[in-house]
Amino acid sequence: MSEPLRLGVNIDHVATVRNARGGEHPDPVVVARLVAAAGADGLTVHLREDRRHIVDDDVKRLMAEIELPLNLEMAATDEMVSFACELKPHAVCLVPERREELTTEGGLNVVGGHNLLAPQVARLCEAGCRVSMFVDPQFDQLEASKSIGAAVVELHAGSLCKASGSAYTHELKRLRDSASSAVELGLECHAGHGISFDTVGEIAAIASIVELNIGHFLIGEAICTGIEKSVRRMRALMDEARNAISTTAQT
Repeated sequence: MSEPLRLGVNIDHVATVRNARGGEHPDPVVVARLVAAAGADGLTVHLREDRRHIVDDDVKRLMAEIELPLNLEMAATDEMVSFACELKPHAVCLVPERREELTTEGGLNVVGGHNLLAPQVARLCEAGCRVSMFVDPQFDQLEASKSIGAAVVELHAGSLCKASGSAYTHELKRLRDSASSAVELGLECHAGHGISFDTVGEIAAIASIVELNIGHFLIGEAICTGIEKSVRRMRALMDEARNAISTTAQT
């Protein structure tokens, strides 16, 4: 029998919307409560160097106010590792990061960055954080992640989710094979990036994968499927206030 499949919801882009205008709305903590109530098993946030969406205070508030385990995505810089060692989130996922990128473009090169990453992973493990490496589905990256002391790998599913035809078949096999290899190496295997309603089925059917982290699609879908309720409530509140004026005038 395969292990249960957990859902981690990335709420970065709630903060993106908030930061576009400034102020406090929409609040990632409020959305995190809704996510928990809807059945998510965990939260994911990416604290970027430029703080373009999630900011330090968001992370602190989420850890203080939300019971779901927090997976903190970040680059393996001294600043970020020190922050994580101080807060001690449930998990830390090390990801590549370029300031110019709109979103994470691929997996972390653990093979090439071994000497830089090893001491940072050691610091995080010593602080009690469960360390995950966000990598492309390649065996050498899995081996390097194991050797560096990570407990988890998160496979970059973006190439699969963008592919079609024979390329899709190739990418799906690559993901399946890498997930199996990860487990054989003694690593827990997750997957994330680009997953949607259309692509989740075959990824979720890979028994070696025990967690999916999904964010951008879910936040976008929430706008499409949740806006009607918000507009109806606003309409009702407006009508209630206006009707109260009419009632007062009549008396």
